[in-house]
Amino acid sequence: MSSIELTPSQKTILQELINLFRDSESAVKGEDIANEVDRNPGTIRNQMQSLKALQLVEGVPGPKGGYKPTATAYDALKIQEMDQAADVPFRHKGDLVKANVQEIDLTSVHHPELCRAEVKLQGSISEFDEGDDISVGPTPLSKLLIEGQLEGKDDTNNSLILTIDNMEAPAGDEEPLH
Repeated sequence: MSSIELTPSQKTILQELINLFRDSESAVKGEDIANEVDRNPGTIRNQMQSLKALQLVEGVPGPKGGYKPTATAYDALKIQEMDQAADVPFRHKGDLVKANVQEIDLTSVHHPELCRAEVKLQGSISEFDEGDDISVGPTPLSKLLIEGQLEGKDDTNNSLILTIDNMEAPAGDEEPLH
């Protein structure tokens, strides 16, 4: 399959459609997407037309209508849909958050004083602010636990950039499964 090149605006809108669709499991209204991405509903309607032409979105008519992402939308954003995703504990300011951790990239482990991680989530990242305490893990196989502070957000890729304060593997007394 050829790769679809999307603008940052299209990626952000498509990612938010997927997040809202996952939460509701029903068609998402353009106004709801507009509220989440802080754009005009007319802009969302225009973008949805181009996303429909790319076969990334399908329109659902009627009073309960709106938009649904297609399987191609998940592929275009490199999101893996799993029926039974592994549960990775994710804490925001000490509270357990309902968010699926899709991927953890250690972006600068070579730097002795500054270690960063990029945590890609399935779910909205709008509630997170710079400086928030974040904890991810332990992961299912390696029992990796990462604790740090939110340094930035990448809304286009639905990921959080953390400055790591502590990293353990295996975390606590747990043994890795591999």
